[in-house]
Amino acid sequence: MSTAILDRTADTDHPVMEVLADRWSPRAFDTELPIDEQKLASALEAARWAPSANNSQPWRFLVARRGTALHNGIQAALMGFNQTWAPHAAALIVAIAETETEDGQPVPFAAYDLGQAVAHLSVQAHHDGLVVHQMGGFDREAVRALSGLDERFVPLTVVALGELGDLAALPEALQERETAPRTRRPLVESVVAAA
Repeated sequence: MSTAILDRTADTDHPVMEVLADRWSPRAFDTELPIDEQKLASALEAARWAPSANNSQPWRFLVARRGTALHNGIQAALMGFNQTWAPHAAALIVAIAETETEDGQPVPFAAYDLGQAVAHLSVQAHHDGLVVHQMGGFDREAVRALSGLDERFVPLTVVALGELGDLAALPEALQERETAPRTRRPLVESVVAAA
């Protein structure tokens, strides 16, 4: 199957922006192209401008480019089948929530705000022609040790980022997941109450 003609546009029930309907989370990354530094910077800039409670910006990003010791360390912290495809990404980004301030005050919305920042990063990257896949399957303590993070910083997600690669290079089971129909539960099941 040719990745170039694969149409993954969501069949939405209501109109949404094209960049949102077209965004998906592939596991096939180009193994040769380095990360486009301008596109990476734009994705991180979009994250920087995400909304946060009281403009606290409780997020940090550990950015590792393929071929570096940091990229290798993050790869080693990945769990399960993430290790079969994610190392091919041009960049691995650890999304980190600042759950306490320097003086020990809790930051109750840190995970929520970090999620918004990663969403902004994801949409900007997709807009610029990159693909993004977020993962929760990784050893958080290994990443903490690798990066020397203080306890108040919690690694929540690893983001694989790069150019779309050849789906045929993936193991067969992952190829099937990549080409399976995109689905979501109906909107009415997500809206608890509407008046």
